[in-house]
Amino acid sequence: MSAALPAALRALRSRNFRVFFAGQFVSLVGMWMQTLATSWLVYRLTGSALLLGITAGVQQLPILFLAPLAGVWAERVNRRRVLIITQSLSSLQALALAVLTFSGAISIPLIIVMGLLMGVINAVETPTRQAFLLELIEERRDLPNAIALQATMWQAARFIGPSLAGLVLAGFGEAWCFLLNALSYLAIVAAYVLIKVAPRNVPGAIGNWRRQLAEGFRFGFGFLGTRRLLLLLGTVSFFTASWSSLMPIFAAEIFAGDSRTLGFLIGAVGMGALGGGAWLALRSSVRGLGGVAAATTVLAGAAMTAFSQSTALALSLGLLVVFGFGLVVTAAASNTLLQTLADEDKRARVISLYVMFFLGMMPIGNFVTGAIAERAGAPLTFLLCGLVVCAAGAAFALGLKRWNEAVRPIYIKRGVIAQPDK
Repeated sequence: MSAALPAALRALRSRNFRVFFAGQFVSLVGMWMQTLATSWLVYRLTGSALLLGITAGVQQLPILFLAPLAGVWAERVNRRRVLIITQSLSSLQALALAVLTFSGAISIPLIIVMGLLMGVINAVETPTRQAFLLELIEERRDLPNAIALQATMWQAARFIGPSLAGLVLAGFGEAWCFLLNALSYLAIVAAYVLIKVAPRNVPGAIGNWRRQLAEGFRFGFGFLGTRRLLLLLGTVSFFTASWSSLMPIFAAEIFAGDSRTLGFLIGAVGMGALGGGAWLALRSSVRGLGGVAAATTVLAGAAMTAFSQSTALALSLGLLVVFGFGLVVTAAASNTLLQTLADEDKRARVISLYVMFFLGMMPIGNFVTGAIAERAGAPLTFLLCGLVVCAAGAAFALGLKRWNEAVRPIYIKRGVIAQPDK
């Protein structure tokens, strides 16, 4: 591919990243189809907001506990081989879910068990994939762009997947969404097989894993620059977790719709997030990203608050676009900043903390907000969560000057900003 690519696509100059990008996109479309189909199936079987929160949460609960260990492991193993194995297991999980649903044997306990299994797989796959990203690009300076493009890909799939799922659900049912997801994993498995990376010095059993785990936590929480980012991510994740799990209630009860309405609502978030990822990919530097993360956190919280009070579908779709934009820019900007601030030998462990706080806090948020929505209703739950997210963004903004002072020496060391004259 020509080196004359637009700046927003510069990471695609790397052949391995192009192969990964194509395979991962197909897989993510299938994954989002399964996510929406699972929510709709649970709502159809139970009509319970609490069970929606539980079934969504168990898919991410293992990440909270296993991601830090996976971060240590990802520094010791052949990452490509691990990714081939985990994606193959994900395909088998989706296939089993399809067979159970086709046969009529599916039940809420089985959905929870299958969700936990997927959560364990994802707890290993996600930090390993994030750490593997650096091996896929030929130029280190293209890493922020690769992260932004990955976020854009993720959100494009979030827009396309639920929209397709809504059509498949209306015409054929949940089982076909699960089967299509099982087939979609073949694309990313094939991509990993085709990817060729230089041999990496794998330390294997050298070093004590407990010591390495502790070092990762000390670096993440001992440095103000990373600590505040992790706390912001954890808060945003906890209080925005319910947006997808409770969306079936808004679709059916607030907007008197069906599975297609649900697809439009979730697709609107994906559309906004797609725009956010694309906007972030246009940036050429990480400078100023701290302020961006603060502003987009407030933006996401404000949109969530306004959505909770809207009963007009068109207005609500627009607010969800804004919410998706703010949420993905906050997450992707924080990811980029954490990887920029991390030392090379601690990158996988720092990524695992990002995964732990952004994805791992979601199940707890789903449990808590699902229980609140069961008693207080989904609109009031969204209102309260949106206000907390706004407050978190404002708090980060108030401490931005001190945060900038803390990260400045690392920015100078990494060449992000020029060495001051002496």
